[in-house]
Amino acid sequence: MILAHGIGGRSDLPIPLWMALTGATAALLISFLVLGAWWRNSRFKGSEAGRPLPRSLQRAADSKVTLWTLKLIGLLLLAAMLGIAAAGPNDSAINPVPTWFYVWFWVGIVPISILFGPIYKKINPVRTICGFIYRFVSADEEPREVPAGWGYKPAAAGLIAFLMLELVFDRSDLPLVVGGFIGIYVLANAVMGLRFGERWCDRGDGFEVYARMMAQLSIFGRRSDGRLVIRNPLDGLAAMKTDTAFVQILVVVIGSAAFDGLTRTEIWQSLIAGRPRSIYLLLGTLGLAASILFISTTYRTAVELSERFTDKRELAGRFVHSLIPIAVGYTIAHYFSLFVFQGQAGFILGSDPFGRGADLFGTADWAINYRLVSVSAIALVQVGAIVLGHVLGVISAHDRAVELFPEPYKTRSQYSLLAVMVVYTAVGIALLVGT
Repeated sequence: MILAHGIGGRSDLPIPLWMALTGATAALLISFLVLGAWWRNSRFKGSEAGRPLPRSLQRAADSKVTLWTLKLIGLLLLAAMLGIAAAGPNDSAINPVPTWFYVWFWVGIVPISILFGPIYKKINPVRTICGFIYRFVSADEEPREVPAGWGYKPAAAGLIAFLMLELVFDRSDLPLVVGGFIGIYVLANAVMGLRFGERWCDRGDGFEVYARMMAQLSIFGRRSDGRLVIRNPLDGLAAMKTDTAFVQILVVVIGSAAFDGLTRTEIWQSLIAGRPRSIYLLLGTLGLAASILFISTTYRTAVELSERFTDKRELAGRFVHSLIPIAVGYTIAHYFSLFVFQGQAGFILGSDPFGRGADLFGTADWAINYRLVSVSAIALVQVGAIVLGHVLGVISAHDRAVELFPEPYKTRSQYSLLAVMVVYTAVGIALLVGT
C-alpha cells in the first residue's frame, strides 16, 4: 500500500522517550499551576470578541459571486474525484485520487479550517447537492429540522465509516474503493437532503461538522452581531456552543488518532502478524472501537468527577471545546509526515491522472523529495503538537472552570480533567515512538 497512515515507530526521536514524557508532563503541570495562581476569572469573551475586518472584505466574503464560485469549485472537485477514480488506473501509485482524498482532503481540512475559518461549509459539495435536491425534488414547502435527539450521531457514524475505511480496511488505497466510498457517502447524505435540505449537513455530514469544529481555532470568525472579525483563537473556542452532542465527534477523532498510533507499535504488529484477513479486519474494528471508547470513557469520567463541585450538570458539553486543540495536536502528530511527503504525490500524479503519459502541469517526471524535512524535525513537530494541543486544552478548560465553579473549588475541580490530559499526552507520545 503506497499510502502510509502515521509514521511508524519514532525510534529516531532526538531525545529519549522518558525525557519527552517528563518534559510534556512538566509543561502541563506548570501551565496548570501558573493558571491557578494568576488566572482567577474568565478572560475569553467568546462570540463577543474580535476586531472587525473592513466591511468591503466582509461584503466580498458574503457575496453571491463568492458563494456560488465556491459551490462550483466544490462540485467540480467532487466530479473530478469520482471520474478519475472510475476511469483512471486502479492503482494508487498511478491514480492521484487516494492521495487527494486521504491527504489533501482529510488531512488538509484541518489547516484550511484553522487558516480560513469555516470555509468548508461554503465549498462543501454535499451541502450543495442536498440544497439542489430539496429545492427541485422535495414536495415539502420548508425543510424539516434535524431532530435534536439525534445529536451528532449521523455525523459521527459517517466519520466512523470513513475511519474504518482508512485505518482498518486493507484495500483502502484502491482508487475504485475510494471512489465507491465517496459515491455512497454523497448518495446517503443526498437522500437525507430530500427531507432536511441543507440543514442536514449541520448535524449529518461528518466532514462538515469536523471542519466546523476545527475552524473554532481560526483567527477569523463571526461575532454575535454577524461581523467578520479577527480574534484570539481561544476566544473562538470559547464561542463554541456548549452542546454535549459535540463530544460524539471529538472522541471519535481523538480515539481514531490513538488507534492509528497503536497500529504502528510492535505489540500490534505482532498481534496481527500471520492472521487471516477476516481476523485482521475484526481485530482492527475492535481496536478502533476500543480506542474511541477509551477516550469517551476517560473524558466523561473526568467531567463527572468535576460535577461534584457544582450543582451544574451536563458539563461534558461545557468543556468539550477544550478537546479541539487536543484533536488538532493528534492530527498533526499522526499525519504531518504523510502530508509533507505523500502530499507531493498529489501534484506529481495529477499531471497524468489517467495513466496515459500526459503531463498536464509539468510535474509528471517529479519525484517525492524526502529531504524536504528532516526526520528529527518531524519528530519534534509531532511531540510539540501533542504537548501544545494539551496545553491549549488546559488553558481553555481552566478559563471555563473559573467561570462555572465557586471560588473554593476553581482549581480543585479541574484535577480530574488535568489527570486525563496528562494521560492523553503520555499515551500519545508513547504511541508515536512505537512502544
